[in-house]
Amino acid sequence: MPKVSTNVSIDSDIKKQAQELFAQLGMDLSTAINIFLRQSLRQHSIPFEITTDVPNKETIEAIAEIQRMKKNSAIGKTYDDVDAMFEDLLS
Repeated sequence: MPKVSTNVSIDSDIKKQAQELFAQLGMDLSTAINIFLRQSLRQHSIPFEITTDVPNKETIEAIAEIQRMKKNSAIGKTYDDVDAMFEDLLS
């Protein structure tokens, strides 16, 4: 199959990081992009989940636990800053 060149605008820092990662995986950026495109065609979609920065289930549970602790000190103690926490832990 004949190859064609395509220009893509990429943030320079992202490009550098991606090149380093793909080099560790034994490929160049062009190969990685071709893999992405082929997998997209196979799946008829982007080959990974795209989400917003919504906390995962574990993080949501941790946030809820902290909120319960703030309301009920019998469950656990909360601190306003790290220094106060370490002072209490080390005493």
